[in-house]
Amino acid sequence: MEAAQASAFGTASTDGGLARLAELIGAAGSVVALTGAGISVPSGIPDFRSPGTGLWENVNPMEVAHIDAFHADPARFWSFYGERFASLREKRPNGAHAALAALQRDGVIDAVITQNVDMLHRRAGGGELVEVHGSIATSRCLRCPGDIELEEVRARMAAEADGVPRCEHCGAALKPGVVLFGELLDPRALERARELCEAADVLLCIGSSLEVHPVAALPGLTHAAGGSVAILTQGPTPLDEIAAVRLHGDVVAELQDLASALGAVL
Repeated sequence: MEAAQASAFGTASTDGGLARLAELIGAAGSVVALTGAGISVPSGIPDFRSPGTGLWENVNPMEVAHIDAFHADPARFWSFYGERFASLREKRPNGAHAALAALQRDGVIDAVITQNVDMLHRRAGGGELVEVHGSIATSRCLRCPGDIELEEVRARMAAEADGVPRCEHCGAALKPGVVLFGELLDPRALERARELCEAADVLLCIGSSLEVHPVAALPGLTHAAGGSVAILTQGPTPLDEIAAVRLHGDVVAELQDLASALGAVL
């Protein structure tokens, strides 16, 4: 049995962590995934805090990604977000996104909760997706109703000399549909995430530092309700001590091995 498991999981599970995780999922009635920036790194999207490569390494987020910065200087704000929008345009889901989507389609995972705004889970498909930090998929005017789709926002950016997409009704700068520093999360998304985590027998925390609140409190809800928390990320997290399974390897290899072991077709 041990030899068969080692073969199924490849080299990523020499400590038996993936085998243990597969056992937990196999016995679970509800499994939920919570993903952070680390799942998108293999798609060529930098995370936020890694030394040398993190998005905030050379940029102060309070100056370019705070709601006050948006109101005070829309041109500077959009010079940052314009580059971000452009860099994300050609990015595609990687094998980790695909593995989660396959597990959702097979009914193994009930839902994915993500802190990411990059639309890669949407592109991968799968099932229920809770984007707790919003998405770049739309922007909106804070004065006028209605969402503006991403391609239209890009067209308006290109048409303006200062690169600021504007409302066609009142001329105000559009705000991307992401939760900025200084803003509260959408209460409906947060409440749905809480419901899912409280009901989960297994919560997979993937590629997240688990340091940004209120999302960082979600694994505690699963743990307090008697569920198991599994953490799949390379760096340490404040919640490692409550993890029933702790994996530090390559996120794509680990999730693909896990999906294959659970019978998902990738």
